[in-house]
Amino acid sequence: MASSPEQRLTRLAHEHSTAVANYLRRRLYPLSASDLDDLVDEVLVVCWRRLDSIPEDAELPWMIGVARNVLSNARRSQNRRSAFVASLSPSDDDASAEDYVVADTAIRDALTALSDSDREIILLHFWDGLSTEQLSQVLSITTNAAAVRLSRAQGRFKDFMENAENV
Repeated sequence: MASSPEQRLTRLAHEHSTAVANYLRRRLYPLSASDLDDLVDEVLVVCWRRLDSIPEDAELPWMIGVARNVLSNARRSQNRRSAFVASLSPSDDDASAEDYVVADTAIRDALTALSDSDREIILLHFWDGLSTEQLSQVLSITTNAAAVRLSRAQGRFKDFMENAENV
């Protein structure tokens, strides 16, 4: 009587998963021991997908071949992950977190010190990216008046930032 696919997979798992796990364990580096169960599971998933392709007389060698490929794929993934993480490392030229906090605080203080109209035009220009023509439309003034107001607001902002640095 022929066994069902589920029964065959169960039999393969019981008979050969220890040998597959031992094969993978001996070759696991640079992966961690915690990856071992996932790799064995992946081998069994491939066995399930290709159950009809597994030769009756060479089940273990076939599964070891699958394990070899699964391990190679896992190592490639690990190498890509490591390379990506390494690329995220900050360079020595980056400012420290403290520098960012100090800069943010100084900018916030400078913006708070400005008048409401100066703060509004600076935020519309730099944060919202509006040009002087667009500023003139939002503020219902001429383009020339928007450019003058922006220039003066920038000057007052710059003065406050320079004074804050000297304190």
